[in-house]
Amino acid sequence: MSMASLPIGILGGTFDPIHYGHLRSALELLGTLDLAEVRFVPCRIPAHRGTPLVTADQRMALVRLATADQPGFVADDRELLRDGPSYMFDTLLSLREEFGDDAPLSLIVGTDAFRELHTWHRWRELTRLAHIVVMRRPGALQSLPPVLEKFIAPRVIHDAFALRQKPAGGILFQPVTQLNISATQIRALLAHGQSPRYLLPDAVLACIHDRALYRTQPLNTPVPA
Repeated sequence: MSMASLPIGILGGTFDPIHYGHLRSALELLGTLDLAEVRFVPCRIPAHRGTPLVTADQRMALVRLATADQPGFVADDRELLRDGPSYMFDTLLSLREEFGDDAPLSLIVGTDAFRELHTWHRWRELTRLAHIVVMRRPGALQSLPPVLEKFIAPRVIHDAFALRQKPAGGILFQPVTQLNISATQIRALLAHGQSPRYLLPDAVLACIHDRALYRTQPLNTPVPA
């Protein structure tokens, strides 16, 4: 199998900030699914949550630091170059135009995000542009909304090999070791003057301190236990 036929993984998100939960899952998928690369795509304006406290350019800088030393990780700024809300449909369309019709693309999403897939912009068309890889925590998969169950049924694939057979169209549920780390927790620690070290790369933490990011937080944010 040539490198050109290995799937390209796409991991989008606010990365506010990027942390080891993102990075560890991506590294596992890079290996277990034999991906050509994983592209980290920070959104400029989130479509499904409030505006981050730091700028898109600052979040992008942290992603670049976090991914710089890992072969196969790529920091991708294409959503920062578009106006308006960051829709994954537009991102996949852009990637498809760049890599051509035959390259397998695999959109990587967490279970919680996948449960909300039916609320995404042009969600039914996503599998026309890419496969979807759902990162599963070990154990039973929680029930999904009926509209998603119906959408999934004819598209389920069962192994990494199937991702390479077609450019798009499959949905793969892939177990990963999901570290119980949240960006919300990290932001709260920083806002309260506590250290989030070992939750995210040292280079990322150093940049956060150098630029005095995440120093303020909404007043109702609890102090981490």
